Amino acid sequence: MTLSPYPVVKLQSGRHKRVKGGHPWAYSNEIVMDAAAKALPPGGLVRLESGLGEALGVAMFNPHPLIAARLVSRDPAAIINADFLAQRLAAAIALREQLYSGGFYRLIHAEADGLPGLIVDRFGGTVVVQANAAGIDCLLPELLAAIDATLAPRAVVLRNDSGARASEGLDSHVRVAKGNIAGPVELAENGGRFLADIEGGQKTGWFYDQRENRVAVAALAAGARVLDLYAYGGGFAIAAARAGAKEAVAIDRSAAALDLAGQAAALNGVSDACRFARAEAFAELERLASAGERFDIVVADPPAFVKSKKDLAAGARGYRKLARLAAALVTPSGFMFIASCSHNVDVPLFAEQVRRGIADAGREGRILRSSGAAADHPVHPHLPESAYLKAQLLQLG
Repeated sequence: MTLSPYPVVKLQSGRHKRVKGGHPWAYSNEIVMDAAAKALPPGGLVRLESGLGEALGVAMFNPHPLIAARLVSRDPAAIINADFLAQRLAAAIALREQLYSGGFYRLIHAEADGLPGLIVDRFGGTVVVQANAAGIDCLLPELLAAIDATLAPRAVVLRNDSGARASEGLDSHVRVAKGNIAGPVELAENGGRFLADIEGGQKTGWFYDQRENRVAVAALAAGARVLDLYAYGGGFAIAAARAGAKEAVAIDRSAAALDLAGQAAALNGVSDACRFARAEAFAELERLASAGERFDIVVADPPAFVKSKKDLAAGARGYRKLARLAAALVTPSGFMFIASCSHNVDVPLFAEQVRRGIADAGREGRILRSSGAAADHPVHPHLPESAYLKAQLLQLG
């Protein structure tokens, strides 16, 4: 067998079964953290072995966080270079083009695509890269070469400003790695045209994860009055207007996001059916209720209310309150779509808060659709916690 060029990191005796069984992570309390392991540079590649010396594969290793080793390949002789990364990218491209042809999708979704800690979103000829772990950050030169080899994009933007980087000991920055960015980029989704601020917007600039949920809501929108809370770039509102909504009201506290949404409405020829208002969602829900406003469809797709486990109780109450206020505005036999992108909130807890919120509003409902992220956000079978998005579409009595 070809010997690995990488240093060896061993798991403690008997602590290899989970990794050998398919889990892509080894935790710091499972690893022999001797002086040699602690001295390894954060993010370096290592050969991961069991306590008895059985090779488990090649991993990215960072001795400092809880998730210390992230497997990249189960072939212990694998060489992780630009060619290796290009192969992973090519496989991801082939899958995405089967799902959503046209070049507008999440291209790499971390461990589920075999590239731990990496997010890549594709906007046609522009690619946005987010490296959330030290290992993939160390491989950025090789990754950029692989992206060039597989996609030859006009521009590449590094959105290395996520909160996850701090726990890996990484800095926060945004920079253009290739080409030039002159304002927002246009994207296509479900036949519509939208605009993404890939340098200054939230996350990578657009939320492809809600693609299929927007289709489900739009299917109910013909002739409807629609309220889109936390509208961001207008994804739900404009999709509803394109499907024949009588009126789509988009609420967000970001003037910049609403400006892009307004431009997108014009691109789609639905400006007359759309109205955009800057407001804080909870306050606006209460104001609309006091004014006697009602909507056939209310969409509530907030940012994460629970960013860490210590926020879980307060965040759960937030989802319950949001469900209550949103449900109060839904017409009899109308619809409510509500979502949570808080990965610390599991499906049962989210469902409980929605159920309680509807009851608090004095309403009854039936769930028509329980869903998560679109198919270009696959989930690793051993990381169910990475299925961060939860959503329900309900009809309310």
